[in-house]
Amino acid sequence: MKTKILLSVLAVMLLSSCFGPRLMYNVGLSNVEAPADAKKQYGETKIVTLEEEGKSGFKYEDDYIDISWFVGSSQFSFSLKNKSEYSIKIPWDDVTYINTVGSVGRVMHSGVKYIDRNNSQPASVIPKGASLSDIVQPTDNVYYVSGQYGGWRTSNLFNFNIDKTNLEISKASYIGKTVRILLPILIQDVRNEYVFEFKIDDIKTVK
Repeated sequence: MKTKILLSVLAVMLLSSCFGPRLMYNVGLSNVEAPADAKKQYGETKIVTLEEEGKSGFKYEDDYIDISWFVGSSQFSFSLKNKSEYSIKIPWDDVTYINTVGSVGRVMHSGVKYIDRNNSQPASVIPKGASLSDIVQPTDNVYYVSGQYGGWRTSNLFNFNIDKTNLEISKASYIGKTVRILLPILIQDVRNEYVFEFKIDDIKTVK
């Protein structure tokens, strides 16, 4: 089931002068795909927009889960409440990120070291009535730089490459593109797949 959502999420990314200007991403949530027969199985679904501490986001809710999403400069943040009568699991090895060109990649979440990003990640268990706050970080956006000033780095969420002489040319290949997160949730060992699709509506420079 696909649910259309009219909503914009603003994510501000600060870039150093050597990488280009300061950018603001206008990111919309275009679709939420819930498990088959979700309305029958999980009751009425509900989506609302959120405003928390100056950040825009959205909340999806059915009879089993209540999840809020916020888009950051290099990762997605979420808070998931278990509304069911059972413990639920997020099998992190099965959570995937689909980028703007349709390539599927692994993700990592809070508590995972960058160096271990490609290793197996234990599932998160959320008891009934409890909540989990976590992140979704595409592992393809994490890399190591050697040298005196090296270390672990994270690229911007959409790997936006700026043409400093013509921002409009750079934007053209990104605006209108979508990225998706496949978030499987296990309820009584039954796999329920939720797909959240985000659309890049605009990219602006900020003075």
